[in-house]
Amino acid sequence: MAFSEFMLMVWPPFWVTLKLAFLTTVLLCIFTTPLAFWLALPCNHRFKRVLKLLLMSVVTLPIILPPTVLGFYLLLAFSPQSLLGHWFSNAGLPQLAFSFSGLVVASMIYSLPFFMQPVYNQFDSLPMGQLEAALALGATWWQVFLTVALPQARSGILLGSLVCFAHTMGEFGVVLMIGGSIEGQTKVISIAIYEQVEAMNYAVAEQMALMLLIFAGFISLIINILSRNAKRF
Repeated sequence: MAFSEFMLMVWPPFWVTLKLAFLTTVLLCIFTTPLAFWLALPCNHRFKRVLKLLLMSVVTLPIILPPTVLGFYLLLAFSPQSLLGHWFSNAGLPQLAFSFSGLVVASMIYSLPFFMQPVYNQFDSLPMGQLEAALALGATWWQVFLTVALPQARSGILLGSLVCFAHTMGEFGVVLMIGGSIEGQTKVISIAIYEQVEAMNYAVAEQMALMLLIFAGFISLIINILSRNAKRF
């Protein structure tokens, strides 16, 4: 197969994968970072401690559940017959099942613990004295988060973002259940490789897999460099 033909075959799913990984990472960074900060704060109230424990259990659930099981329940939740799907339909919003928007939402849920853990650990290691001093000077918790905690947690946020991006690049089970394999919309590179293997086009599948392996290896190298630097400081 000529290189131009190969690129025409591999570029659409690779581009969908890159878009999915980028949007998932950006949205998790925006919405999950404040949650990680709140979960890392010490708490003396029993109800809040129990609530935080339950939230952490829910956040880590995608690590334990098989991707197909998570994808199946998300597909049920996104279907037009569900309460969420019915609400989307009445609001005039596009359906999440078998759409790129649905892939983004599903990927955010599936990649949530992989972003949360390094960010939570970074916030948890911050000295409480600095936060309490900022509060004593009249700052609100939101100001403390933005001006004190967030700048010191940047290495954890960067590490979590890279892990989330790399994890989303390799997703298969969840994206297959939610998005199917719509060319140019929901077919990601992992599904394209699977389809080539099913069609016994092993040479094409090997080239696709090698490209993804090189890309993943590069991201993995950056993650390990950042992890080593973070431990030094």
